[in-house]
Amino acid sequence: MTRLGHPARTNYVILIFVALVLAAGGAFAGSAPKQPAAARASVPTDIRVESTPWWPTTGSSDFKQYVGSATCARCHQEKAATQFATSMAHAAVRPADSSQLKSHPDLVVQKGRYAYDLMTKDGKALLSVSDGKENTTKNLEWALGDASFGQTYIYRDAGKFYESQLSFYRRLQTLDTTTGHMEPKTLETAVGGFVSPGGIQQCFGCHFTASTTGNRFAPEQAIPGVTCEACHGPGAEHVLARTLDPQDNKETILNPAKLAPVDLVDFCGACHRTPADVVLSGLSRAGIINVRLQPYRLEKSKCWGKGDARLTCPACHDPHVQIVRDDPQSYDPKCLQCHVRKGARPSGAHRAVACKVATKDCVTCHMPKLEVPSTHTTFTDHWIRISQAGTPYPE
Repeated sequence: MTRLGHPARTNYVILIFVALVLAAGGAFAGSAPKQPAAARASVPTDIRVESTPWWPTTGSSDFKQYVGSATCARCHQEKAATQFATSMAHAAVRPADSSQLKSHPDLVVQKGRYAYDLMTKDGKALLSVSDGKENTTKNLEWALGDASFGQTYIYRDAGKFYESQLSFYRRLQTLDTTTGHMEPKTLETAVGGFVSPGGIQQCFGCHFTASTTGNRFAPEQAIPGVTCEACHGPGAEHVLARTLDPQDNKETILNPAKLAPVDLVDFCGACHRTPADVVLSGLSRAGIINVRLQPYRLEKSKCWGKGDARLTCPACHDPHVQIVRDDPQSYDPKCLQCHVRKGARPSGAHRAVACKVATKDCVTCHMPKLEVPSTHTTFTDHWIRISQAGTPYPE
């Protein structure tokens, strides 16, 4: 879970103004039942949700319209099988099912004057905190994130949602302060921080599928993780159409691959933050922390121009397979779709010259990994550029 939220609804007047300006330029000149029209520039997620039939985090569809990934797998076996193994599919799990907590069944940490004990046993994960005089225990309800970087925990108290004060970090292999949390002043705040209704709905919207349906937040019915219908929309209409006529080619479900480059990056930005979201929220001036906002950084690249299909998020990260690779060379073929090899001349679709320094591991120089304070990890900067060591973080 992250503290880098969407613009507050209190800024909605500003967002409406932006939408009207875009609409005047033809950004929403009409759309197919499931296919939004192409925008010429990044659009705030709130506007996308309100203006398109389907967009990630949209909550207007009825829950009965969702059929579940098992139904999707009947026709899309290969993609469904590999998608289930991705970090996105495990964006939310029950704490007792967390592989990290299973391998660390009793995590004991001392932070200041508070002693923490996160014990996973008998299908439950209990977080106990003591200040030496009193103690309190919370039953953790959800683990958010598959711990590729870290994992944060959610619990409820008196019907309200709280985010755990401590998170599990892969690099540390133990607990430490959740990114964005302040030093606690009381025993209760040492356990976790209250999450507002709007905040928890946004959180569930990106870590679960169908957590909001019929415009009503219903966490009890939420499907854990980012499953097929989180991106493609509810599948009941599509399944019915194909059942009645297997050759039916009507667009009864959204295929994000058909979106224009700007729209496709905004599509992923519904959870990873669109450039418009970042600017409106003020995070464009937040310093190195905004390196986590990949769509925003990507569109600052010189080669982005007005949008290039070879430079969208899925061009490098197929959402149906594990989307982050640790081997830099694995990304070289993507770079060479635009940049020719040394000694060759650019022609046709290749509009960029060869690198003068190296012929492999392109991302190690042009997309540097940066350490973000308090996250205990590095993030790849998606602002593609000639990066020089020791230079200030570019905003």
